[in-house]
Amino acid sequence: MAQFHSLTVKNIRQLTLNSVAISFAIPKELLQTFDFIPGQYITIKKEIKGKELRRAYSISSLPKSDTITIGVKKVDKGGFSDYANTKLKVGDILEVMPPEGRFVFSPNPNPKKMAAFAAGSGITPIMSIARSVLKSNATNQFVLVYGNKSTEETMFYTDLVKLELDYPNRFFVYFTNSQARETDSLFGRIDISTVNYALKNKHKNVDFDGYYLCGPEAMINLVSDTLHENGVPSDKIHFELFTTTEILDELPETSDGKTAVTVVLDDEEFELSMNRNELVLDAVLKQNIDAPYSCQGGVCSSCIARVTEGKVEMVKNQILTDGEIAEGLVLTCQSHPVTATLKVDYDDV
Repeated sequence: MAQFHSLTVKNIRQLTLNSVAISFAIPKELLQTFDFIPGQYITIKKEIKGKELRRAYSISSLPKSDTITIGVKKVDKGGFSDYANTKLKVGDILEVMPPEGRFVFSPNPNPKKMAAFAAGSGITPIMSIARSVLKSNATNQFVLVYGNKSTEETMFYTDLVKLELDYPNRFFVYFTNSQARETDSLFGRIDISTVNYALKNKHKNVDFDGYYLCGPEAMINLVSDTLHENGVPSDKIHFELFTTTEILDELPETSDGKTAVTVVLDDEEFELSMNRNELVLDAVLKQNIDAPYSCQGGVCSSCIARVTEGKVEMVKNQILTDGEIAEGLVLTCQSHPVTATLKVDYDDV
């Protein structure tokens, strides 16, 4: 099971009024541990006001370096993103888990043409993916549609403009602003017309090898549906949610008995009893069992486990494939038991 490591904050760069890029120095002995595939994220653990918080943040930098950079947008008051934007300093040490995630681009020497749609802080993993696509082959192309409220709230704006200058005729970015009419930007949210403008107008003769979507669930669904309507097969569409809908209302209202649960973690077995309208991860954490987790909202993959006995139902799944589910893999933050006994193995994933 992956462990947390102490990393020193090497640099903090203000991206917008409410977001920063944080770079961590990776010591030589941890370079292999923190090697990553473009698109992956790290989980940070920090105690704030006596409460342990874990948050997942995507990596924006290129791999094979002694530094890892993430983007953090302030989205809460008193939480980690607030702390990162107002109190964190260069030289501070944070507990960080090695990179994880399935929303990835694996660089290879073959020519690739990729497109991406991002909104808000969803740009963070796209930065790493775009840089890797452009660097891995001198003929690769990357098209990006990026939505925000305004230019001043656009994370990594100067980095994206620099990519345009560094890779003319290979990197194309279309900024779209929902609350400001600005030169060289489209107006409005990312919608069907925006998708078609980029793919069927500006790049109508390009046969893209893949599409990367990252942002709020509503945007992901709209872009995915539009791509499907344009004949794009599902295996070419990759997405990662940065927000998700609330799942508590979708859990069973009443408990039809209890479930005896066995948890396998780090070669140890733990026994507990839980109500069937509880989420497995919540019940495990209540017993102070140090199961892996990050977002607790079904938008990352940290809490994956394998069901080896009994059965669960997942309230929502945006990550696992049908084949993985058939093999018994589940997101424990989305799963509640439906049998009298249940065994989940966090090691066998």
